[in-house]
Amino acid sequence: MNQIPKNGKVFDIGCGNGSPYFMKKNLPGIYYVGLDVGDYNQSVDPTTYADELIYVKSCDFRTAIEKYEDEFDTVISTHNLEHCDDYKGVLLAMINALKKGGLLYLPFPCEESVSFPSRKGTLNFYDDSTHQNVIPYLPTLQTIKESGANIVFKRKRFRPFIPFVIGLFYEPWGSLTKTLCSVMKGTWALYGFETVIIVKKK
Repeated sequence: MNQIPKNGKVFDIGCGNGSPYFMKKNLPGIYYVGLDVGDYNQSVDPTTYADELIYVKSCDFRTAIEKYEDEFDTVISTHNLEHCDDYKGVLLAMINALKKGGLLYLPFPCEESVSFPSRKGTLNFYDDSTHQNVIPYLPTLQTIKESGANIVFKRKRFRPFIPFVIGLFYEPWGSLTKTLCSVMKGTWALYGFETVIIVKKK
C-alpha cells in the first residue's frame, strides 16, 4: 500500500472481496478502475467507491486489459491469474497497461499448493473449483523478463515471519477435524501458499 501513489491511477484485476471499498478507504485520492467477472463477495456496493467497474467473462480479460496502454501507476492482480483462460496473455497485458515506473503486484497460489492439505477457504490449489491453471514460477519470471520489465521482488513461497509464527499457533486448530478443517490466520504464510512477484515497468 505504501508504494501506491496517493493520487495515482490503480487498475485492480479481479476486484472482488471488498477491494474497491478497501482501496478507496485507505487511499481516497486514487482513481480506481476494477475489472472482474461479476460483483463477487462485496459487503458494500462497489459502485459507491470504484471510479470505474468493468465486468467481462474470464476469457475476455486480456482483451479488456489491452484497451489500456501506459495508463496506470499501479496494477493489482491478487489471486486472479490462476482464474484466467489466457494467463500469459493477461500478464503481458497488465504489464503493458502500466506507466513507465509503474508497479504490478502479482500474488497467486504456488505450484506446490497442488499437494497441500485440503481446507475450507483454499489451501490446496484444487479446493477452489474456479482455478483453471497452475501458474509456473520460472516460466512466469521468464515471461516478465522477456516483456522488458524488471522484477523487483519475488518469492516462490512467501512466508512473512509474523504471520508464519501465528500460523504455527493456529495450524493445529485448522486441521483438527474434517468438519472444522479450514484456513486459519497465518495458515497461508506457514505453508508458503502464495507466490508473490512485484514487477516494475521500465
